[in-house]
This record gives sequence, structure tokens and C-alpha cells, in this order.
Amino acid sequence: MSKQTSIRKYGKQSKKPKADRLFVDLPQTPMRNQPQKMTEEQGDDVTDKKMLEELVGGISAMGIKDQNIAPPDSLRRSPRRKEQNTLLKPPAPLTPVPAKLRKVPVISPPKPEIQEIHDDGEAKKELQVLSWSDICPPGDKIVKIAEASYAEVYRVTNERGTSIIKVIRMESPIKAQTKTQQKVGLVDEEPHSESDLMGELKISEWLADIPGFVVYKERYIVQGKACKELLETHQSFHKKLKRQDPDRLQFYPSPSRYLDGTKFLVVELGDAGTALEDFSLETADQLWDIFFHVAIALARAEAHIEFEHRDLHEGNLCIRRVAESVPAAEKDRSSRFGFSGLDVTILDYGLSRAHADYQNEDSLPIAYDLERDLSIFTSEHAPQCEVYRRMRSFMLRGDRVCLPPKSHKIPYESGIEGPICWAQHEPYTNVLWLAYIYQWMVKHFKGPKKEVNAFKRATKEFWTYLDPDAPDNVPGFGSASDIVRFALESGWIEEEQLMGVRDEVEKSILSVLTANEIDEETFAEAYLRRSPRRRQRNVTLV
Repeated sequence: MSKQTSIRKYGKQSKKPKADRLFVDLPQTPMRNQPQKMTEEQGDDVTDKKMLEELVGGISAMGIKDQNIAPPDSLRRSPRRKEQNTLLKPPAPLTPVPAKLRKVPVISPPKPEIQEIHDDGEAKKELQVLSWSDICPPGDKIVKIAEASYAEVYRVTNERGTSIIKVIRMESPIKAQTKTQQKVGLVDEEPHSESDLMGELKISEWLADIPGFVVYKERYIVQGKACKELLETHQSFHKKLKRQDPDRLQFYPSPSRYLDGTKFLVVELGDAGTALEDFSLETADQLWDIFFHVAIALARAEAHIEFEHRDLHEGNLCIRRVAESVPAAEKDRSSRFGFSGLDVTILDYGLSRAHADYQNEDSLPIAYDLERDLSIFTSEHAPQCEVYRRMRSFMLRGDRVCLPPKSHKIPYESGIEGPICWAQHEPYTNVLWLAYIYQWMVKHFKGPKKEVNAFKRATKEFWTYLDPDAPDNVPGFGSASDIVRFALESGWIEEEQLMGVRDEVEKSILSVLTANEIDEETFAEAYLRRSPRRRQRNVTLV
């Protein structure tokens, strides 16, 4: 699918030339299931369809029924952890994004591009420095919409369009807290060094061509005192959250404390819609589509760059309507996926892990080291805190047991495979977050009770393999790819729906779904296997 190359000018006309040309435009998150746009790639489609036919034929030969499907072989244990004898690699310096992925905003008067050459020979572009009045000139609207792992998220809107900006405070001066702020228990988010931020940005670039992930546009530095609009939306956001949760702490400093030297890294993203936590779930079709949109996106990213999100709560999923929902009377297929008209986008890779060149033994992944601050595992302020503990418990034990907060107080603690190393690829973490999303949606469903009950009945067996609290003798999924394979074999997703608009990406997921075909006897044995378990490494970490 070709990318748009035109620049859309956001913002009303202003005397400042920067304000009129601040944002760049890129295609929105691509829609799935558009085979009509792949006519030039039909030769590759034939190969992919043959692979799918072989998979479906093998399933049919086993006599597996849609309503009573046995768990695949991959349910027996999670995939083996890659053997590595190093700890985390510091995030690599970012190289400029290829021109085909974005257009650099034109700043008047033009500034020469400055580059620094690093020890590894890579060139790093010096980022442009803007002010808050450049970000939100008079007439524009800025609204704080979320707080990510270590960033604030705003939506900037005007008559010409919308953009999302993720704002991360860098190491720079800021006013001290007032007595009132100290009294209310303000806990300032710590500033971050450039090396802390480059990993997430690199992962964002790797995910740019994978459907289901946020469109990355541009990044720059914003420095100086805040504008009035920024302060007002910050105050409104926290008043709203206090009404919803009176005990909630404020972690980000008020913009009133910004100084002339206060600096932020701002990452500009495509507007992906409404956060799941603010979206009203009213039909079973929405439950099916949201869950499997996320699962398919994660499976693609697993296959392509060994991706693990590691922070996929309801605030990091955005929902956007791209078509009208299909009425029950007009559904012309028996599958469950693709009737709601919704598209889903995954955000925020601050805690993520990925490895673009994982087939190269000399290459190392990019991963955020969660051992640096164990409070994420001991905190109990929100339901998703339990998922963080489940991830670390799995790293320590290799099973479904979730250790309590008091068991997460020793950094780099030794588990069944040596000291914890978050650089390791453990796709079971994606399964844990998909289980969390499943439970969250069922709990917060606002539609007819009969619809959510029908969804739970249809996925009853599926949930037994997804449930992180299942008994140890119940098999479990080891990755998002396992989940998509199960949905495909169950008839919930049709083969054509995995033939999306980005052929190379689709090939990667299809190769995973059609690899390692298994016979009927193996399917039967899978019922007797234990929960996902990590296997011992042959090397010792030092």
C-alpha cells in the first residue's frame, strides 16, 4: 500500500511561520481485510493461500470441530527462551527515519541539519527545539488525554486536523513543589535521560510498518515555560481523575512549574481514536473485534521483531470507528471477527522489548530494564499492577503462580534460569496482557447482558487456555501467535482476513501460523500437558 506524501498543514494561519507548518501528515493506521488493494501482489497471494489451504486441510483431516477444538501443540509450553550470555544492551542511537515513512516539517527560515557522529559510526540528527506556543498557537485546542509509563499524552486539534503528542520530561530544571503540592502528596515523575528514551523511539520505528500500531510522525524538543492552554488542560485532567478515584496520586508536575530551561522530548503520533478505558462497549461484535485486533497485531509483531509490549492496559489501546457495523441479518459468513466496524491501535512502548535482527546471533534486543525500579511490581494502586507481578513471577518461576508484592523486592533476583534479564524474549507476557484485556472488557461491558454471556459461552474453552489462574495441569497459550492460530482453527477468523494490505508483514504471521503442523495424537496429548514453562538455559549469566 503506497504511503501519502503530501503535507497537511495543521493550525490556523499565524504570523509565526512555524505554527502553520508544525505537524506532518502520514497515513492513518491501515484497515485490515482489503484484498482488492493487493492486485499487484497476486503472485505472492497464491503462495500464501496455498499455505493456508494446507493448514486448513490438515485441520479438517484431523476431524476437529469448530465448537470442540483441541488445543494446539504450542499450548504445551511457551517457546524456548533464546540463549544469551549478556544482560541488557543500552538502546542504540536512532538513525533518521527513511523519507518514505515521513516528511520533515519545513521550518522557516530553514535550519541546517546538524549531525553528531557516535563511536559506532552512526549519525544522529539534532532535534529541532520549539516552544509551547509553537505546539499550541492561538486558536488551536490542546487536551490532556492520558498518562503513559513515563509520559503525558495530549491531543492537539484545529480546523485542519488532529495530532497526538507524547511529552516526556528530560533532565532539566523545574520549580520546587509548593507547600500545597507537598500537602496533597504530589509525586513527581522522574526526568529521563536521552538514552532512556531512544529505545522506545527505535521500537516505534520498527513497528511503523506493522498494522495495528500507532503511526509515528515526528519528534522534537520543546523547551520553556508552559502556555495557558497547557496549564488549563492539565488541571482539568486531574480534577476529572480525582472525581473518579479520590485516592489517586498525581505523578506529573504542574506546567506552572516549568522554567525557561525545562525541556521535553515530544513524539508526534497519528490520532488513533478513543482510549479503551473511555470507550463504551455495547455489542458482542465489539468484544470479538477489539480482542482479536490486538491479538493479531501482537502476533504480527512477535513474528516480525520478537515484540513484547509488557504494559498493555486499557489506557494503551485506542479504538476508532472506520466503518458501519454489520447488522446480524446481513452477516454473510460464520466467523466472529470483523463485524463491528472498529479499528484498534496499540500505543506506548516505554516498557517494551523488541529485536528487529533476531536471526543475527551478534545482534542484541532493545528492552527496558524493569529491574531498575521494582515499585512497579510492589504497587497495588491499579488492577494492571497484578499483571506486572505475573510477568516477573513467570521470569522467576516459569509457571502461572503469581508471587505477592513482598516477593518482588530483590533486583536481578535469580530464578530457575539465573538472574532476571528483561532482554530475553518471553512472548507469554503478551498472553498475560491479552488475558487482562479479555477480563477488563467483560467486566466493563455496558450492552445487553445476554450478549456478553453469549461471548463468554462461545469462548469458554478458549478462556481455560488463556486464564492465568488455570490449574497447573491445564495447557496454556505461549504467545499471541498461538492465540491467533486457535482462533483461525476455530473458525472465528477467516483465512482471507489475515491477508491484509501489507504483504511482507502478512507473510511473517502466516509462516508462524502454518509452521510445525501437528497430528491428531499430538493434539490429544496436549490436554495432559502442564502450564507454560520455561526451559533451562545452557549458559550462566554473570
